[in-house]
Amino acid sequence: MRAAMPDYGHELLFGTFVTPSAHDPDRVVALAELTEAAGLDLATFQDHPYNAEFLDTWTLLSWVAARTQRLRVAANVLNLPLRPPAVLARAAASLDLLSHGRFELGLGAGAFWDAIEGMGVRRLTAGQGVAALREAIDIIRGVWDEGAQGPLRHDGEHYPVPGMRRGPAPAHDVGIWLGAYQPRMLALTGEKADGWLPTLEYIRTPDRVTANRLIDEAAVAAGRDPRQIRRLLNLFQVEVSPHGRGFLRGPAEQWVEQLLPLVLDEGFSAFLVGRDDPRLIQTFGQEIAPALREAVARERASAGTSTGPARPAIALAKRQPGVDYDALPPALAAKAVEPGDPEYDRVRHTYIRRGSPALVLRPGSAAEVADAVRYARTQHVPLSVRSGGHGISGRSTNDGGIVIDLSRLNKIEVLDRASRRIRLEPGARWGEVAQALAPHGLAISSGDYGDVGVGGLATTAGVGYLSRRHGLTIDHVVAAEIVLADGRLVRTDTEHHPDLFWAIRGAGGNFGIVTALELEADEVDTVVYAHLVADATDTAGLLERWGSLVEAAPRELTSFLSIYHSRRRPTPLAQITLVHAGDDVDAAQAVLSPFLEVGPILDQQAQLVPYAAILAPAHNRHHGQGLEDTRSGLLHHITAEAAATLHTIVHSGDVLAMQIRSVGGAVNDVPRDATAYPHRSQNFSVLAAAAPEHRERLDKLWAELYPQLDGMYLSFETDTDPRRLLDAFPEPTLGRLRELKAVYDPDNVFDRNFPIPPANPAEPAKEPMP
Repeated sequence: MRAAMPDYGHELLFGTFVTPSAHDPDRVVALAELTEAAGLDLATFQDHPYNAEFLDTWTLLSWVAARTQRLRVAANVLNLPLRPPAVLARAAASLDLLSHGRFELGLGAGAFWDAIEGMGVRRLTAGQGVAALREAIDIIRGVWDEGAQGPLRHDGEHYPVPGMRRGPAPAHDVGIWLGAYQPRMLALTGEKADGWLPTLEYIRTPDRVTANRLIDEAAVAAGRDPRQIRRLLNLFQVEVSPHGRGFLRGPAEQWVEQLLPLVLDEGFSAFLVGRDDPRLIQTFGQEIAPALREAVARERASAGTSTGPARPAIALAKRQPGVDYDALPPALAAKAVEPGDPEYDRVRHTYIRRGSPALVLRPGSAAEVADAVRYARTQHVPLSVRSGGHGISGRSTNDGGIVIDLSRLNKIEVLDRASRRIRLEPGARWGEVAQALAPHGLAISSGDYGDVGVGGLATTAGVGYLSRRHGLTIDHVVAAEIVLADGRLVRTDTEHHPDLFWAIRGAGGNFGIVTALELEADEVDTVVYAHLVADATDTAGLLERWGSLVEAAPRELTSFLSIYHSRRRPTPLAQITLVHAGDDVDAAQAVLSPFLEVGPILDQQAQLVPYAAILAPAHNRHHGQGLEDTRSGLLHHITAEAAATLHTIVHSGDVLAMQIRSVGGAVNDVPRDATAYPHRSQNFSVLAAAAPEHRERLDKLWAELYPQLDGMYLSFETDTDPRRLLDAFPEPTLGRLRELKAVYDPDNVFDRNFPIPPANPAEPAKEPMP
């Protein structure tokens, strides 16, 4: 007969509770590594800082996290009286960031008070311990809440915090699991915690069913759904043996039979074995855990048990109209983020633009991307796609719509070193790509900032530090896997959907969601990197001289020039980056030296460095920092007339920054009609950025430069006026793109990335490409 206690529908977790013996630390770490190798999810360690026989738990957690790849780590449980919560919060967030979201926070009110007091901490009564733990949870969550206004202040009896800066936030929504047995601690678990973490043999009064009921009642009283609280269980008096000898003392199939009611009738969803027995750990991971998962899945399917994430009432109240949240496929719901979720502030904005989407989907596979597209099409709200979130246009977020965030699709593979063929998923960052390729002596030119996502840049153009020597990023794409507007996943290359392959190299965001790219990398190891700072008072003269030197230089040299107004200087400064694609220092010096004459040099440096070093990823959080209005254009040459106009723009006081990137060289070796990026004769890409209140003035200034421009780089343009389409895609490119749009996305599902309208069948066909 089924008991009244429900199955909360949580994903099952399995792990170990390893003794942190200081007498054999290598064995402790080996057992943790075996936990991962056996396919288990979590390694935990008790925390008794006063016990000289044990390793320090925090040091051990950090060491094990560094020695493993996917294993989660947690204390079971941390001794709060000896670990002040303000410091603990930062330590926990730091370890979670360093381990890429693999830390969970097991926490206890403290026991063995004689030993704790012996280390200089004031003894607390049981009631005071619960009160102190309540304060600590609020402080820890307050430190992690970087989106809150102002410093964290807590007027507590046990942990006063007069005022401290918040942050950092952890990499994921860290669970706070409490080791609790008595009614007051159980009530606190239901009111504030994310999990209950007792040991089976210690649960006496109240018993398991009563304890669960007390947690549920406290959760409901606090306005929470009891399903928000995971139930975990330590198992100590257990063994695997050929013959049954009692509860969890027998063969694997007996374990499954006896653990199943704990899941289905009592709601436990995580089991941690507390025996330092390698054979038991292997059997638990390789036989018991998979079999129990299968049995639970079968029973849940039969009973129709909900397995989606539970959401508190306050979060449900923040759901936005126009989106049917309940229709979300279960695989997507598990990682989706809604307004009111702890992770919402982490995913709502882009680097440049602030947003308030109704739903952020985070698929982890191409199949889930297809599910996301099919779901989004039924919702009739704006749809944005994000790979890295660094697009200047800010089109990878929105207000009230859906964002498909590809950050979980981030694999980087070298498929064949001999042919230099690599495979990238769209959520990888270019700095990570550079680091992964460096040991193979390979690189791909890909912008100037390591945090930029692969997907957006590699389907638009990709003007990087190696462009003049090795071309645009899109020129290296040899195949792609893409989810189309109807949810189909197709592979495209010169033999499969060649028309689509042409289109995605330059206008990819308009035709679907690329889930993987294959590219041919270049032989690049070290480069000569130089950085100059010059007085740009004579902006026109500096630009003319720089432009002439760039065009005269061998194509091994690529240079970017940025001009800013400094708050401490009345005149603008120019920052000039020069990258010589090769390790011939003498040749590089001959090319770089003339640039010291472009203007008054205020600072200079040059060094031979690995290419990956100048593209290191920062992994910054996105807050929507501004620069929401930018204009983009392409120049064949920096003529005296163009330089004079740019001088006027810089000195107007209405522009915050201007950047000019050199192209030409290998970029212009590619025929104009080979890709959907047709700009193959220009030598410079120009960008100007202004604050929103200066947009009208920026437009007037840009209008003076416009007659001298020939095309634009659309990733740097925020003005989506349809008339600008012909600047990005001059005919016959635009006509061809519109015809293909009518084939692959006739309903214009992907309409956020400089939208290309599908061709109207009544319109006359455009002349074919020459």
